[in-house]
Amino acid sequence: MKRLLQNMAVALGLLALLLAGFRLWPHAPLSQGVPLSTAWYDRHGTLLRLSLASDDRYRQWTPLEAISLLAVDGLLLHEDRWFYFNPGVNPLSLVRGFWRSYVLGGNKQGGSTITMQLARMMWQLNTRSPGGKVIQVLRAVQLELSYSKHDILEAYLNYAPYGRNIESIGAASLIYFAKPPSQLTLAEALTLAVLPQSPSLRINPRSGEVSPPLMQARNRLFRRWQQHYATDPGQQALFQLPLALRQPQDLPFTAPHFIEQLQAGERLPRVDTTLDASLQRLVERQVTAFIRRNQSRGIHNTSVLLVDTRDMGIRAMVGSADYYNRQIHGQVNGTLAKRSPGSALKPFIYALGMEQGVLHPMTVLKDVPYSFGSYAPENFDRRFLGPVTATDALNFSRNIPAVAIASRLRQPGFWQFLQLAGISGMASEKHYGLSLVLGGGEVTAQELAKLYAMLANRGELRALRMREREPLPPAFRLLSEEASFMTLDILRQHRRPGDTLAQRPSSLPVYWKTGTSWGFRDAWSVGIFGPYVLVVWQGNFNGQGNNAFVGVEAAAPLFFNIVDSVIASYPGLSEPKHRFPSHLKRVEICLPSGDLPTQWCQQRGKSWFIPGKSPIKVDTVYRPLRIDNQSGQPVCAPWDAQTTHIKVFEYWPSDLANVFMQAGLPKRQPPPVTCQQGATGGDAPRITSPLKQTTYQLRQSQKGRDNISFSAVTDADSTTVYWFVDDVYLGSSASKTPLDWRPSRPGKYRIRAVDDRGRADSRVINVALIN
Repeated sequence: MKRLLQNMAVALGLLALLLAGFRLWPHAPLSQGVPLSTAWYDRHGTLLRLSLASDDRYRQWTPLEAISLLAVDGLLLHEDRWFYFNPGVNPLSLVRGFWRSYVLGGNKQGGSTITMQLARMMWQLNTRSPGGKVIQVLRAVQLELSYSKHDILEAYLNYAPYGRNIESIGAASLIYFAKPPSQLTLAEALTLAVLPQSPSLRINPRSGEVSPPLMQARNRLFRRWQQHYATDPGQQALFQLPLALRQPQDLPFTAPHFIEQLQAGERLPRVDTTLDASLQRLVERQVTAFIRRNQSRGIHNTSVLLVDTRDMGIRAMVGSADYYNRQIHGQVNGTLAKRSPGSALKPFIYALGMEQGVLHPMTVLKDVPYSFGSYAPENFDRRFLGPVTATDALNFSRNIPAVAIASRLRQPGFWQFLQLAGISGMASEKHYGLSLVLGGGEVTAQELAKLYAMLANRGELRALRMREREPLPPAFRLLSEEASFMTLDILRQHRRPGDTLAQRPSSLPVYWKTGTSWGFRDAWSVGIFGPYVLVVWQGNFNGQGNNAFVGVEAAAPLFFNIVDSVIASYPGLSEPKHRFPSHLKRVEICLPSGDLPTQWCQQRGKSWFIPGKSPIKVDTVYRPLRIDNQSGQPVCAPWDAQTTHIKVFEYWPSDLANVFMQAGLPKRQPPPVTCQQGATGGDAPRITSPLKQTTYQLRQSQKGRDNISFSAVTDADSTTVYWFVDDVYLGSSASKTPLDWRPSRPGKYRIRAVDDRGRADSRVINVALIN
């Protein structure tokens, strides 16, 4: 007897070791190989779309810990009360089912446990025959030996059918109740508990209403629930209310172009996107209303992109005006289409010009007929404005000044700049020539949004983001803070269509630009407001032109409809804070020339400029002449102050004078002068520091504390001295007040001092930097 007991103990020990080894042997997780749907959410957790798995099922794998205990307990109460105690098979239930099905000849009952049902679903077993039932039992035992009860219960809840092509409690909860399974109420949990028994017969697929048999099954389960669990009396009333379940055809289908672009990447069960569902709906409403109002003008399609410059996340994307409209090729994502930008890229030409010292915001440019080699551009309205400030030239979208600036750009030129900005698919620089300035190349709306966001972020270029959990992309500086600030300041002054001086300004500044492509194929309006960049494109995907496709007339109205709607819907919206560029200064200028004013200047204003970089000189448009009182002719020195007077004339280049003439505004021709006037008299300034032909040795370690002081002696009639280094304006100082300067490199420099009467002195110095 003792030996028998020992043998039994050894046998039991070996069996225990065998079972433990079987359990501990690595097994693939039960979720492996299961096709899953992808749930797409906006940045606030709102469902955008639930896509089908590869087997055309809605299926979401949900960990057991993320499922409501109400749903778990309801399932066990309904399906398998002894789940945690049986070995995967309940012999009493099997015998009872066999007796009723085959001996008494009644309705077939399987007597299956949760583990057995999981085995049937996993291996797709036919369990209607005794042989199939035996295989099911063996598979159930295999599952129990290989996996824990936790894993089996979790797998069942993720394999179970819940009607139509919906499997898993995660997909069922999301589709039927628009919530994750962790948030199910008792009524919802018990509804899902009884669904897997006969899911196809329990729900009306059209209305989503729960059928009477399902309601009765759920209520019977609720009565059993009350016997085992404490229940709030108020729950009884909830179970008497009608119940409707949302159907798959009613799932949200938000931002289809955005989701399809994301689907090209890795497929995950859940994707949290940067999209904002509220902003997406707002933009879609404005697009729908605008297209409806403008169909008579042949405007049937548009693409819109809204990007948050703070994290470069896309907040709204409308790839076409109607995703389901085949006539406009609605399923094409227009934000990825290469289109001619027209003048929408001009701000970056001006930004590069200011970056490279070609101009400042109030530099006066020539809008006159001009040929750049064999290329002779024209303005959109085929007119010429003559002298125009850089600010007005950009905001009025004048072509000739833009081409003139581009022709002077060096390292990088405009083509190189676009290459650095990541504009894809561009031909060689020679292919475009200067026509690239006027939209000769092609860009996408997403590339334009990235460029304008770079301006908003003060010259730092970043890639767009579509996934919320992606890290902020690294920044690449493409423009200086100063050039970006000045460009935005110009765009801020661009008046919106229909603006009058009497209108109240917007609560937020809008920095914007339009573009119209050759042949009226594309109309653009792009800009920045608050934290957002907004891109609006209008046209036809087949490239057909339409005279209505003019940026300011077609795209700009929709652009401002969206801007105004966003501002009205989010009254607390504000512009991100940026530090003021440290090297940017404000200087008084003579408006007709954009240069430093003399006492003869009759129109003065202000301009931003970068000391040591922005080009500026003393005004030469307004010049004084000594005129004889009787003859009205210029006189030469020596003159009698009693019989003569000073008169100021405007000296314009001949090409600008011709434009004034053609416009019916001829300028008075200054009288001919045959002698050196010297009308202003007095002495020119005399530089006292730095000294002529002197080498100044500066220590690099001093970091700005070791400077060269500029000072000059001026005549009594002079109040201001303008200082230039190699013809680049450095700054101004009051008479007899020094100005400090530190060179950035060793070498030879030409220093020039010009007083406010146009008189000058200059000298050359040498600078050596030592350690």
